[in-house]
Amino acid sequence: MESIRGKVAIIGVGMIPFGEHFEKSMEDMAQETYINCIKSVDKGIEPKKDIKAAWLGNLGRLFGAGAMSGSWLATQIGNTGIPITRIESGCPTGSDTLRHAIFGVASGMYDVVLALGAEKMREKPGTESLIALGTIGLGGHPSWTWGSTAPAMQAVYATRQMYELGYTMETFARVAVKNHHNGKLCPFAHYRYEVTIEDVLRSPMVCWPLHLLDCCPQTDGAAAVIVCRADLAKNYTDKPVYVLGTHVGLDHSFYWDKHNFIEMLATVRAANGAFDMAGIKREEVDFAEVHDCFTNTEVMNYEDIGFCKKGEGGPRLMEGYFDIDGPLPIQPSGGLKAHGHPIAATGISQICECFWQLREEAGDRQVKLKNGIALQHNVGGAGFGVSCVTITSRNP
Repeated sequence: MESIRGKVAIIGVGMIPFGEHFEKSMEDMAQETYINCIKSVDKGIEPKKDIKAAWLGNLGRLFGAGAMSGSWLATQIGNTGIPITRIESGCPTGSDTLRHAIFGVASGMYDVVLALGAEKMREKPGTESLIALGTIGLGGHPSWTWGSTAPAMQAVYATRQMYELGYTMETFARVAVKNHHNGKLCPFAHYRYEVTIEDVLRSPMVCWPLHLLDCCPQTDGAAAVIVCRADLAKNYTDKPVYVLGTHVGLDHSFYWDKHNFIEMLATVRAANGAFDMAGIKREEVDFAEVHDCFTNTEVMNYEDIGFCKKGEGGPRLMEGYFDIDGPLPIQPSGGLKAHGHPIAATGISQICECFWQLREEAGDRQVKLKNGIALQHNVGGAGFGVSCVTITSRNP
């Protein structure tokens, strides 16, 4: 796979606190996020002059935003003179949006571009949004989609993890404890409070073995990133963050085609491709933001990305290996579990966290850096069949 090292840098990021923003429209969220992103560029930027293209992430067909196009974002940022493309790719929509922006620069087509993801998920009740995702959105086959909500689909994996790997509901609950602890430290997180394993196990059962506190919340939010040619980055900031690799991996949509239910091939393939492009080893990653839509998913991610072998993720989690002060911090932002999961904004917000951490600007949740390398990951879509992994570094 061709390397993009030394070609692409991130020079600015911006987002709004995730939560229930009934008082804000999609337009409000996008504009506020865009302004925050522009203001974050240390040495300043002239957006109408410098930004030559943009990509918009949005899964709005499920949440009432309709068939949005690039012209919608053009209106929000006040620039109809550049090409803007909308991306929709399930739960990795935000990270895939950024991937397109990265390749727009790496290809040599553009010098400076914008990636922005926004989602308004709290305007409609669950029966009209996420349940529709399960019954209609994920492939549409009537023999399996009726009633197949995201918790029900992920519970299939959770039960197999328990049966084949010996994990327990306490194992999964430990993810919530860790991530809520981190989220309490993050001003952008939706849920800023601690939970205990007992709290998780006492919360209502959603789909056995997953409790309410094993599930990430429906959330409103928006996030944005400015990407530029690496050789131009120092014109905008003295502390750019460089992109080492990014890749999308796929698997079958339908569950009857899956090879097992303790591994997601989409994540395995995305991680392998990103590490191959970056030319680094797993051991060089200092911390990661991964896709914990459900607590059991995070444990599976440790193993699928290659941070440990299959069956080792649970024990390492319980030992504190992935705590914010552990050898490999996972979710310093609080993850989707505490941070929230406004789908198209999620992946880009994870990159925002990587940006702040690598620049050592994360305050009380700052992790210790050894190599200055971060990993970001999402998985989802039809049958959890698409994943995206992006690796960034403070060094080119």
